[in-house]
Amino acid sequence: MNRRDIVREGYDDIAATYAAKRDGEGRERDLVAGLADRLPAESRVLDAGCGAGVPAMDVLATDHTVTGLDISREQLRTARDQSLGPQFCQGDLAALPFPANTFDAVVSLHTVIHVPRAEHAAVFAEFERVLEPGGRLLAALGDEQWEGNNENWLGTDTEMAWSFHGRKRNRELLTEAGFSVTGVETVDDELGGVFAFFRAQA
Repeated sequence: MNRRDIVREGYDDIAATYAAKRDGEGRERDLVAGLADRLPAESRVLDAGCGAGVPAMDVLATDHTVTGLDISREQLRTARDQSLGPQFCQGDLAALPFPANTFDAVVSLHTVIHVPRAEHAAVFAEFERVLEPGGRLLAALGDEQWEGNNENWLGTDTEMAWSFHGRKRNRELLTEAGFSVTGVETVDDELGGVFAFFRAQA
């Protein structure tokens, strides 16, 4: 299987376990809430790689219109069952199924890190394309470069794959895609690892 298939099938297999383990508390929820507060009411937000909807959709959907996109059907079903948003679709970050200038903000937490590094420039270009001029991005990206697989992720006997650049290269790629980086913060992930949360504006 290629890396994309590993990620899709892996999340299909462990959707319930992943939802149970990611409680969405902590600093990343604060960062999402900060974004929500900076947006005008009823802003259109894409949760790109929404997973089970935590901690982005459950925070943003209170005051904004959120569309959840994920490569995993089971993750989407989990988010839908929790009534976290009215709109969901299965899709790929490198080829978003939306017209240009559709959203006021894009949130992408722990998702780009699963996309092959060679495609990250295309992903960031897609984020910029679907945002209105001046639209905001919050993305959890690599703090240091790494690529590899875990054959028994979260103790589920399910394989998962990661591929990400470090902080410096992420900044370069975002800038090349048309973003102005407004902030970067290192955050410990509740499921393991350390990631760089980038705030940027199209």
